[in-house]
Amino acid sequence: MAYVYPPEMRAARDLLRRRTRIVRHGADLKAHVKNTTSQYNLPPMDLNLRYDFARKAMRNRFDDDCVQRNIDLDLNIIAFYKHELSSVECFIEKHAKHHSGSDYHILTSFPGIGRILALTILYEIGDIARFNTVQDFASYSRLIKCKAESAGKSYGTQGNKIGNAHLKWAFGEIAVLYLRGNDKAKAHLLKLQKRMSKAKALSALAHKVGRCVYYMLKNQKVFDEKRFLAG
Repeated sequence: MAYVYPPEMRAARDLLRRRTRIVRHGADLKAHVKNTTSQYNLPPMDLNLRYDFARKAMRNRFDDDCVQRNIDLDLNIIAFYKHELSSVECFIEKHAKHHSGSDYHILTSFPGIGRILALTILYEIGDIARFNTVQDFASYSRLIKCKAESAGKSYGTQGNKIGNAHLKWAFGEIAVLYLRGNDKAKAHLLKLQKRMSKAKALSALAHKVGRCVYYMLKNQKVFDEKRFLAG
């Protein structure tokens, strides 16, 4: 049965998705600056263009006026994006706490889930109650693959594009962030790697994260690492 997304949350979800598209465009602009520097045989500069001092260092770097103007255009848009995105993120977070403050608090209790990932999960799910089982949720989040079978024979997978790409991305990011500086998590990943490749182990960890988030929201419980790693 089709799910009717809560009307009161729809505009905030659309704004969050647009924020994601703008972030990706900003990354393209940064890549253009880097590629142009290489194209004109200038020494690379290890700078993060999100910062004012880094953008300032790229001013007047090229001898050709047209090339420099092209780079200045990138830098000006990046600066504008930084200002607007910071404001938009605070705006969406405020609405999220109004729509479902308890869910937002629960999500941020998971190590690796910061503001953006919590907002993404919150607004892409809508209402966790619409998923009758954790398997339904994992399937919607693209965390499991459907086997294509006929007459008892397997022909790979199918339906890989069905579901929510935003949730798949979010859980993949969380799995990686959860491992940072976490010896227990790294040990768990190594245990998985004894049975599969590292890529598949990361996918399995992302699946585990997705299942954990489902039960956290369903039962309104904060993250319990002991249960997570034991499960």
